[in-house]
Amino acid sequence: MPKTSESSAPERAKVDRILGDAVDQARAALAPIAHDDEIGAHLGAVETERRLVCHTFDCLKKGYRGWRWMTTLARSPRSRKATVCEIGLVPGPDALLAPEWVPWEERLEPGDIGRGDTLPYRADDARLDHSYEDADAEELDERTVEEMGLGRPRILSSRGRREAADRWYASECGPARGANNRRKLPEHTCADCGFMVKLSGSLRRAFGVCANEWSPDDGRVVSLDHTCGAHSETDIAQQPSPWEPEPPRQ
Repeated sequence: MPKTSESSAPERAKVDRILGDAVDQARAALAPIAHDDEIGAHLGAVETERRLVCHTFDCLKKGYRGWRWMTTLARSPRSRKATVCEIGLVPGPDALLAPEWVPWEERLEPGDIGRGDTLPYRADDARLDHSYEDADAEELDERTVEEMGLGRPRILSSRGRREAADRWYASECGPARGANNRRKLPEHTCADCGFMVKLSGSLRRAFGVCANEWSPDDGRVVSLDHTCGAHSETDIAQQPSPWEPEPPRQ
């Protein structure tokens, strides 16, 4: 009759006697990588392959809580001599480990990219759509009017436009920053500023680019209901100087 799992389990748990008894040899083999006071109690021996046994010892090295020293021993058939194959430090079940590795292109955040850096190509980017390939003949004219840059392989998708609009509108160049200024200049916003350069496409209904070198927002995308003190139509009443000399007496 075939052996049951219960009867075969003790056989799998057996360890080669010669290799299993070579605890002192396994401990001494760790000398190149560990001091004597960094090697703790013998935790056990496991036979990973036939005539190949791995001994583990508790690691007492500072900063390596839960780690284990490991020595792998082997012997040739009919040989009674154990040979050291490998030594190392391996994590135990409760070892303190580094977080799971995340590829650099997946952990980047806005602002991490410098002018000399290059991002990898993303074929499936939800913020982009294929240019014209997703439009039939009836939609082609409307898309051409919205997107003035012809010949691009991909353009912003509706999600890409929405995320950009939300990000810009919530920034300091949105209406929140202009709220305090509008108390002083309630009649002026970026919508009627001569330095406003409108965007193309659907985003032009809410955003533009400031082209006023005197403005703190020069070269930045601003909402049409934003404003600043460098508005093209602003002015302040000239106050007389308290230091003006008195007219000469006649």
